[in-house]
Amino acid sequence: MEAVATLSPGLPHHPAARLLATVNRGAMHAVGAVAATLLVVETFVLLLGVIYRYALHDPLIWSDELASTLFIWLSMLGAVLALDRGEHMRLTAVVNKLSEKWRVWLETVAALVVCIFVLMIIHPAVNHAVDQMDITTPALEIPDGLRTAALPIGAVLMLLAALARMAVRSSWQQVASALVFVGLICGVLWLGRPALLAMGNYNLIIFFVVLIGACVAGGIPIAFAFGTATMAYLTLATGAPLMIVVSRMDEGMSSLILLSVPLFVLLGSLLEISGLARTLIDFMAALLGHVRGGLQYVLLGAMFLVSGISGSKAADMAAIAPALFPEMKKRGAKPEELVALLSSSGAMTETIPPSLVLITIGAVCSVSISALFVGGLMPAVIATAAIGVVCWFRARREPLTGIPRAPLAVVGKTLLVALPALALPLLIRVAVIEGVATATEVATIGVAYTVAVGLIMHVFMRHLDFKRLYPMLVESAALSGAILLIIGLATSMAWALTQSGFSARLVALMQNVPGGGTGFLLISIVIFIVLGSILEGIPAIVLFGPLLFPVARSLGIHDVHYAMVVILSMGIGLFAPPFGVGFYAACAIGKVSPDRVFNRVWGYLTALLIALLVVAAVPWISIGFLEK
Repeated sequence: MEAVATLSPGLPHHPAARLLATVNRGAMHAVGAVAATLLVVETFVLLLGVIYRYALHDPLIWSDELASTLFIWLSMLGAVLALDRGEHMRLTAVVNKLSEKWRVWLETVAALVVCIFVLMIIHPAVNHAVDQMDITTPALEIPDGLRTAALPIGAVLMLLAALARMAVRSSWQQVASALVFVGLICGVLWLGRPALLAMGNYNLIIFFVVLIGACVAGGIPIAFAFGTATMAYLTLATGAPLMIVVSRMDEGMSSLILLSVPLFVLLGSLLEISGLARTLIDFMAALLGHVRGGLQYVLLGAMFLVSGISGSKAADMAAIAPALFPEMKKRGAKPEELVALLSSSGAMTETIPPSLVLITIGAVCSVSISALFVGGLMPAVIATAAIGVVCWFRARREPLTGIPRAPLAVVGKTLLVALPALALPLLIRVAVIEGVATATEVATIGVAYTVAVGLIMHVFMRHLDFKRLYPMLVESAALSGAILLIIGLATSMAWALTQSGFSARLVALMQNVPGGGTGFLLISIVIFIVLGSILEGIPAIVLFGPLLFPVARSLGIHDVHYAMVVILSMGIGLFAPPFGVGFYAACAIGKVSPDRVFNRVWGYLTALLIALLVVAAVPWISIGFLEK
């Protein structure tokens, strides 16, 4: 990008542009510090609430209210950081095929679209915050507007970040041509308003298929694609006030159960820097490293265990691949085969608690998270076994490399060191299932446990790098903000679809599919594989989960069974080329060209599809261990 800026003198070298970039840098440093502090305070407040309620039997009536107030600030500031760092979820498969010149131009268009969207919501967000000032919270007795003020302030900071991004990366010519391009599209939509109104609900195709499809294909972050389409629809096809978008954002981003998202992201990061993830890998490598294809099984097992704690697929792969890939390559494994296995193992772990997708389904589809945590384990075991069969089949022709079996003393030693890490998933699941803590609060228990164990291990092993703690907090806040902004804007979009009558017609259509419940499950598999490859799991669930889960109930399909089918389907879509963004993330982590992995990943994905069909056909796999 810097080379492009040098070759195209203009905006990046203008004094005003440099000033804007400098102001943005200072603002983002401040935002990062505040967001990191909020994440620590949130964790402490919720942990304090658990201790007082469960250990001291004296509940703190204000803890949840304070956590909820701080949460929306953390969400918005995290979204600002994600925008500034270019970490919002977006589809890059199309953009990456273009030349550098066109990639930069599309980034300019994306930044301009973000600017237009946040400009449109700033005024409604201010009005929403002012209106909420008249409401006093019951426990803390403070104006609720102090909480909702996060929305307009976050929008202003996003505007600054988007403008600074254009100032640094784009030339005057690129900005001007992007303005003309976006202006032409806006003009066509505005002049075509009578025709859009005459189309009735068919105009939904224009806004929520064509417009979103074009935005996503052009590399515009998914959250802002949802928001832009919703604002365009409300402005051009309805008489609804734009404040609805803000109020629905507030509703979607304020659910206390979603506070588990940043806490589990933080827990996953702590797991990596504390050394607990490495102890798991060392133990499994000592146990299985000597057998043919043994490290492939170690990778599978590590993904199974670590995914149950982190909840972030990219974080899981980034934690495990650097630890295992060098040794696997030494033993003759092909890099493209390793990445294919890494990608497919990421797809099969989506149902392992405390997956963020499980938590999202519980929050937006009114399904018991405890039941989802229990029901998610067996489907993951089936999927892991299916991939394991492919690993065995491909490894049986590999020559043994003379790696000796680890002595029992080494296995025992690595097991002893790994016991604290092995205990963490059990601690998390037992705490939720036994009612010690909610799905949100249990993450704070996990954080406290990981910090304590990591400090104890540091006394003996001196492996902690305390300089990584602050960047880890900022990264956790940014990733959480990116996820939560999608949920907030997808909630606004779902409201627009519901008010249009589309939701009711979709429900009626799905209820009458041939084959009853079986036909509905098969159609759902196809739908969510496609949605998973384009939108990723969380936005797809927020949009379509509230619509399709009631249909599944009406057809006699258990909520947890349907959730497992949906999640596995989205996992396959997320890691299936050519569109699955998880596939490209795995290739980037493994430093292998996607072209070399393309053909090798299909065997694993076929095994996963067979496992998915087994899970869909046998409900007991998902619900057999639920309490009657």
